[in-house]
Amino acid sequence: MQPKHSTSKPIGFGILGAGLIAPFHAKAVGDAKGGRLIAFCDTVRDRLDRLAGSFGTKAYHTLDDMLRDPEIDVVNVALPNHLHYKAVLQCAAAGKHVLTEKPPAMSLRETDEMIAACNTAGVKFGCFVQGRVRKSVQAMRSAVQAGRFGRLLHADAFMKWYRSTEYYQSDAWRMSRKSGAGVTVQQAFHYIDMLQYLIGPACRVQARMTNLAHPAVPLEDSTLAFVDFACGAQGVVEASTALWPGTDVRIELNGENGTAIMAGEKMLTWKFRDEQPEDEEIRRYGSAAQATGARGAADLGHAEHAVVVQDMVDAIRQHREVLIPVTSVRPTLEIVLAMYQSAARHQPVDLPIADDESIWAWKTEPSTPA
Repeated sequence: MQPKHSTSKPIGFGILGAGLIAPFHAKAVGDAKGGRLIAFCDTVRDRLDRLAGSFGTKAYHTLDDMLRDPEIDVVNVALPNHLHYKAVLQCAAAGKHVLTEKPPAMSLRETDEMIAACNTAGVKFGCFVQGRVRKSVQAMRSAVQAGRFGRLLHADAFMKWYRSTEYYQSDAWRMSRKSGAGVTVQQAFHYIDMLQYLIGPACRVQARMTNLAHPAVPLEDSTLAFVDFACGAQGVVEASTALWPGTDVRIELNGENGTAIMAGEKMLTWKFRDEQPEDEEIRRYGSAAQATGARGAADLGHAEHAVVVQDMVDAIRQHREVLIPVTSVRPTLEIVLAMYQSAARHQPVDLPIADDESIWAWKTEPSTPA
């Protein structure tokens, strides 16, 4: 049964994982009205103790120990991607609400089991694809839903980032595709999710993955994919961590009656045949100065994470669904997995798909094929 909470008692958060993203989660919880950071948990004691000391929280060395803490109502899962599955199942069994980093898991089966476990336990299960809350993204989604684009023709994501070899070597899991370290599932997931969130699921993908600039890293650092969406639009996903110095992501929507282009968080183009009074304000959305991860893994703010955390606090108190339930992110994972299947098989892949674990053992093409 889902625990009941007093409106006066803070909602307690525990952060599972003390790696690179953990401080962003901690700052987000600190900004949440009605939320309180209780503890960090990690098996690496020095970084755990350092982070817990920095934020003045408890430090747990095992998840079981943290889950026994009655002050913790929500666990933010900030572990390497392949470890989300078991952690979420443990949290659900302990009656804790969960916010997980993306991707929710490394397979559709795991994702479905996680969703089922949280439903059975009566706990909320959300995902940090926090780019959805960006004002420019919300404006695009509202325009799609209002029919302002007319027939959607194109939906594209261009992510031309840079990560050094040292970034990949900083943690063992960042060198393993099976752990979820390739550019497609690790970085580009956010922007593939934006396309899926804006215009709906895909029905076919064709992808090529290569390693352009990190020969010491056994992963794809670049992906080119063509996507056919169920709504009839087509699209391109270009994603790379090889392109120094890194530039802001561009999300582009084109329809028979309008075009919208966002770079980073800033709206660059907002043009429709039927001009509306709010359009001038929408054209001013976002700032080109706001870092969004193009040049480094820590080169971003925590404001969007804070929206997701605040929503969890409010959802618990209001007994409602969270803003970004994992059920809404599953179609994105399916697109990403289909891209890996397409690249491994050298052919288009139709959705829906079945899980295929062999994709994680597939070797990336060199930058100059023989």
